[in-house]
Amino acid sequence: MRWLLKGGRVVDPAQGIDAVLDVLVADGRVVELGQDLSGAGEVVDCQGKVVVPGLIDLRAHLGEPGRELAETIASGTRAAAAGGFTAVCARPGRELAVDNAGWVSFVRERARQDGVVKVYPLAAVTKGYAGDELVEMGDLKAAGAVALYDGDRSLARAGVMRRALEYARMVGLPVMVHCEDADLAGPGVMHEGLYSTINGLAGIPAAAEEIVVARDLMLAQLTGARLHIAHVSTAGSVALIRAAKARGVAVTADVTAHHLVLTDADVQPDDANWKVRPPLRTSADVEALLEGLRDGTIDCIATDHEPHLEEDKQVEFDRAPFGIIGLETALPLLLTRVVAAGSLSLNELIARLSWHPARMLGLPGGTLAPGSPADITVIDPERERVYDPKQGYSRSRNTPLAGWRLKGWPVATMVDGRWVVQQGRVLV
Repeated sequence: MRWLLKGGRVVDPAQGIDAVLDVLVADGRVVELGQDLSGAGEVVDCQGKVVVPGLIDLRAHLGEPGRELAETIASGTRAAAAGGFTAVCARPGRELAVDNAGWVSFVRERARQDGVVKVYPLAAVTKGYAGDELVEMGDLKAAGAVALYDGDRSLARAGVMRRALEYARMVGLPVMVHCEDADLAGPGVMHEGLYSTINGLAGIPAAAEEIVVARDLMLAQLTGARLHIAHVSTAGSVALIRAAKARGVAVTADVTAHHLVLTDADVQPDDANWKVRPPLRTSADVEALLEGLRDGTIDCIATDHEPHLEEDKQVEFDRAPFGIIGLETALPLLLTRVVAAGSLSLNELIARLSWHPARMLGLPGGTLAPGSPADITVIDPERERVYDPKQGYSRSRNTPLAGWRLKGWPVATMVDGRWVVQQGRVLV
C-alpha cells in the first residue's frame, strides 16, 4: 500500500529535520519527505501530530522463553506497538538462558509468527548465565543475536569479562553489561541512603554499580572491544563513562525512562512495584543522568520492561522480584516529565529512542530518510489520559505509574509500511 502522511511535524534527528512536512510511504519504505506532496495512495491527516522514526527499545523482557505467564512475544510486542516502539531487543530472562543458536532461532521464529513489531534477540555472554564458560558467540551472531547480555547478572570474574570482550570483538558483537558488585549490593532492595533508613529497607550503595563500571571500562580500553553499559543510575557512573569516552574507549550507555523521573524519595515500602534494579537513586543522580544525555555521555534510553505476575509483587518489599513494565508508558512519561520540564528537547529525546539505538546496534530504521524502512510513530502531543495498566496490552501490571496523568501518547504505529496501531489501538 501507499500512504501519504500529511501535515505532521516531522522530527528526524538523524537528518536534522524538525519541520511540518508530508511523508510518502510505498512498498514498506519511505519514498519522499516534502511539502505539499501528492501521489496515489491513502491520505492520513497528521496535522497537530508529531511524526517520528519508529522507536527502538534496546532492552525489554518479552517473557519467552521461560516466563510465558507474565508475558509472551505476542503480548509484549503489542504493548511495544501501543507505546510507539517499532522494534524491541529481547533481553534474556532468568528462567532459560538464550545461550545457543537454537534459542536465538526460537525467539526469532516466535516473533515472526506472533510479533507485531520487529524483535532482535539479545543472547547470553556465558552459558547458563553462570559467569564462567563463554557461549559460542559466532554461532549466536549467525543465528541473529545483535548483542551479548547476561541479563541482570554482573560478570563477577574480571578474567571472564576480559575474554568475553576479546571474543566479542572478534565476531563483531557488543557486550551489554549490568554493573553491580554482588558483595556490595548484598541483600539490598533500594538505594542506600536517607530513605532506605527511613523505610527500614536494606540499601544498595551507588559504589556497587560504580566499581563494576570502572572495571569494565578499563577492560574495554584494554581489549578495544565494544562495551555497552545498561541502565546507568548514578552520577559517579556518568562521570566514569564521560572520562572513558574522552580517552577514546568504545563505550556506549543507556538509562531507563523511570530512572530519569523517579527517585528513592518516591519509593513506597509497602508497594513492591517500586522495586527495580538498579534501584531508584537520588535527585542529584537524576540530574546527572539528564546532563549525561544532553552532553552525549549517555547514548540511549531503554525501557527495561520486566513483567511479573501480580502475586509475585504482592509480597513484602524485600521478598519481591525486581522490575517494572514500561513499554507502554516510556514515551508519554518522558514527554510529560522530562521534555515538558525543559530537561531534554523533543529532538534529543527522539534521537535517543530511535536513531541512537539503531546506530549502536547496526539496526535498520531510526530515520525517515528516503529508502529507509517505513517504521513510523505518530504522537499526539495534546492527548492526555490517566494511565491504567489494566487497560494495557502487557500481560503484567507491575508498575508504580498506575493513576498517573500523562500527556503525549502515541496514536499510530507503522512497521514496514503496515499500520499496527491506529487511533491508539493495536490492530493485530
